[in-house]
Amino acid sequence: MAAHPLPVHPSMPISPDLEAQYNLRALRPDFEAGMLQDWFARSARFRRACGGSLDLAYGDGERDRLDYFPAATADAPLLVFFHGGYWQRGDKSVYSFVAEPFVAAGISVAIVNYTLCPAVRIADIVAQAQRALAWLWRHADALGCARTRWIVSGHSAGGHIAARMMATHWPAVGEDLPPRLMDGAILISAMFDLEPLCETSINDGLRMNRGEARAASALAHPPASDAPQLIAVGGTETAAFHQQARAYETAFGAASRSMRGYTVEDCDHFDVVQAFADPCHAFFDLARQFVHSASPPAYTARHDGRM
Repeated sequence: MAAHPLPVHPSMPISPDLEAQYNLRALRPDFEAGMLQDWFARSARFRRACGGSLDLAYGDGERDRLDYFPAATADAPLLVFFHGGYWQRGDKSVYSFVAEPFVAAGISVAIVNYTLCPAVRIADIVAQAQRALAWLWRHADALGCARTRWIVSGHSAGGHIAARMMATHWPAVGEDLPPRLMDGAILISAMFDLEPLCETSINDGLRMNRGEARAASALAHPPASDAPQLIAVGGTETAAFHQQARAYETAFGAASRSMRGYTVEDCDHFDVVQAFADPCHAFFDLARQFVHSASPPAYTARHDGRM
């Protein structure tokens, strides 16, 4: 893929408050040695057992790859998942475990890789994700994937990517694409406003100035359809992530579009991924119903005043 050159952004001092709100791995020093290793192992076991289609090339780039895990029925809905990692780390192979309970529940799953910063800009990643979804649509017949009830999802930076997919005018990406390619979104602990990251160490790899951060933010790109969106955030996440979710819901919620916030109790920024992939958890059950119906199921959102 053709990458935009990396600008030299003006040095911005780190805000201790914003650093504490957004440098999430510092809040979970056990993440890499504990939870992440468990995800690796669970994902590897599922890939060995499931018989999915791995490393499908949706473009010419090294990371233009996706994994597709089909459900048992030909008319199954599709869940597309984008991983997090602040657009700088992560790989689809770590997140195969997310697909396992959804496939068992009759939902096909595609997990998408994308090129990481600083090799590209965030705008490049958005365009890459659009190409991935366009490729899936065009190759649905070959994959045995029904073109009905497609839901895009993502965690953290992946939630930002998913939100930008909901803002995409698909006929502008390809004349053969329908205006409403996605029937809904599940946005998990997502970054909707990128400007606060400019005053954190996270920006060392992103190299954004404030103008680029504002332009790349999901808050600058209204949804292109009235498809419903489920906006989830962990109950024990930092206040900034509750504010991020509330800002997106407030900006784009409308009478014609169901946009609902949901607090995943007793979960931090990483636990919420575990809950999403836990067939015994209420969050998974909510997501399962959402995908199958392409509309928010009846539920009581437990708010704590932050979202």
